[in-house]
Amino acid sequence: MLRCLLFLPLLLGASLATAAEPAFDQSPHDYWQRPLHDRFTHLNAEVEAGRVVLDGSGEKPFLLSLLKALEVPASSQMLVFSTTSLQLRLITPGNPRALFFNEDVYVGYIPGGRIEIVSLDPALGGIYYIFDIPHGAEPLHADRSNRCMNCHAAEDTGFVPALVIKSVIPGVRGGSLDSYRHGETGHGVPFAERFGGWYLTGADNFAPHLGNAVGQLSPAGMTKFPLVPGEHFDFARYPMASSDVLPQLLHEHQIGFVNRAVAATYHTRALLAHGKLDEAARADLDQQAREFTRYLLFADEVPLPSGGVAGDPAFKADFLHTRRCDAQGAALKDFDLHTRLFRYRCSYMIYGASFSGLPAEFKQRVYGRLGQALDVARADAEYVYLPAAEKEAIRGILRGTLSDLPAGW
Repeated sequence: MLRCLLFLPLLLGASLATAAEPAFDQSPHDYWQRPLHDRFTHLNAEVEAGRVVLDGSGEKPFLLSLLKALEVPASSQMLVFSTTSLQLRLITPGNPRALFFNEDVYVGYIPGGRIEIVSLDPALGGIYYIFDIPHGAEPLHADRSNRCMNCHAAEDTGFVPALVIKSVIPGVRGGSLDSYRHGETGHGVPFAERFGGWYLTGADNFAPHLGNAVGQLSPAGMTKFPLVPGEHFDFARYPMASSDVLPQLLHEHQIGFVNRAVAATYHTRALLAHGKLDEAARADLDQQAREFTRYLLFADEVPLPSGGVAGDPAFKADFLHTRRCDAQGAALKDFDLHTRLFRYRCSYMIYGASFSGLPAEFKQRVYGRLGQALDVARADAEYVYLPAAEKEAIRGILRGTLSDLPAGW
């Protein structure tokens, strides 16, 4: 399926998965046998039962109705023209692939092609679908795809069903001439290594960057040729006339979060399958929870360039529509966008499926380390970048919006 519906490998210092652990499709994980609890699988059942009707009058109307049913904002649109998908024969700078997302679902669309879905199951990680767009009253035939696992449960993701994002320099006639940010996902990836093969709008102060360009090799080296978004294709074929940098920045953060959470889920489940955790296993989980908490609290976030990010107003409004606020009105989704992404540096992905599905043995360790990191009375060298007022605000938001915090947290 989406050979890279947007994502790339997991890096927690090293992959949590090891050759000694059971494969994702074997016990105790049983990827193909477990009941599914992801958003798209639920929607698919509603469509089959006739309780939800999608618009079959055309490609774009169908896409818009699907996004609405999944509560995925059309304003999250990102356009990628690198041939990094199962549908590579359809992808060109003149027919880019559009990607859309919320916290739990990722949708891919190519004019003239098929719909691609990655929907996150709390216990299993990515559930992958690829299907034809139905016409008129045709039924929707959306079956799970095992071809997607060739990339989405391979080396790039630590051999667990996660997400992949590529940054490459596409050739003039397709293919990739160079690639970047190998083995890394998340807000710590330098901007100079992102965006290759993607159209990028609203990012003038990020220049130079790898986006909006194709390359050609010669004995003298690589020559890059700029692409102007909308010059080689008609934006009217897509829901939005943009490929804004802000969705791309948030998308990168989410991929890093999801990959770490899915890997932690599989790793913890494998350890628990052996019975009571021994001292080495407990120490292992303690260390992984420490690293996960660093990501959760944006410890290694790359600072925004001078001038910050304006962000597409429509996307900002859609993103903030689902903010969860405490009694003081503060929320983890509140933007900063001057020097960093968020005013309160704790990821809103803590409300998503990939975090909710963490095994209790791991989640409680994360909550414990999170409590230590946000304790203003406790000196913690790892979190000196967080002022006391921000720590107190984050703690207040979490107390006001999460129901499963440990007693006394």
